[in-house]
Amino acid sequence: MTAQQTPKDWKTYDQFAFGIDTNRLPASQALKGKSFAVAFDDGRRLDLAFTDGDTLAWREGSLAGAEAADVVEVAENTYFIDIAFAALPTEAETLILNLVTRRVLSVRCIVRKPEETVGEPQVSQIFRVGVIDDGQPATGLVPAETRDLIGLRAHFTYSPNHVYEHTYLSSQRYCWQCLKGVQRGHGDVDLTTTFKFAEDQYVFTFREFKIPVASVFFYNFATLRSTGKFLGITGDGKLANNKAGAHISKASMTLYRPGEAPV
Repeated sequence: MTAQQTPKDWKTYDQFAFGIDTNRLPASQALKGKSFAVAFDDGRRLDLAFTDGDTLAWREGSLAGAEAADVVEVAENTYFIDIAFAALPTEAETLILNLVTRRVLSVRCIVRKPEETVGEPQVSQIFRVGVIDDGQPATGLVPAETRDLIGLRAHFTYSPNHVYEHTYLSSQRYCWQCLKGVQRGHGDVDLTTTFKFAEDQYVFTFREFKIPVASVFFYNFATLRSTGKFLGITGDGKLANNKAGAHISKASMTLYRPGEAPV
């Protein structure tokens, strides 16, 4: 998507992303030296070996590599793992992994060519549910798409200069507006997919129309913290995979009458 297709004064990805990781949870070294085999419901298998908290070796069939990894403990025994692929700069994969329940959710973000995405967000997302395949049974909730957030209005403070309001309209769309920061006064409605990972834990994703960017966030409503990332194209045409994180403040909840709830 080019600048000519966006509204006047619309900010690019890099213009709003600077400093948006100020309130992010710290990186974790807890997975250093650990290895996991992940089996997904669609038959995909992925082997992970963490050499330290910042890098991991992976293998998927005949493919293998060593990549930079962003690891954050977002809830007890639960990790947000974001993998940037050196050989595939237009792609990144986020894994949510619980060491006790052995549940895993993968979100693969892919920046596509503009001509392939007319009328669609340029960055797409692929979702896979899986388990840690260590011979032990998985327990707890199976991650699944949810309608739990519909009607919620909440404020996200990423830094003193980044405050956003989200209103979750349906299972497919949410509305955002900037309350403080370089995007103040800007807002839009974008495509979203939300998974419930465990009680009070959600994986929220969105795909923007006006600029080529998509995001993956883990919401922990027990601690009121949001941890995530953005993958997209900056104003000068470069690919960027940026960290983000916020304090969450619930503002209100809209309740719908039976038969009148959004899709």
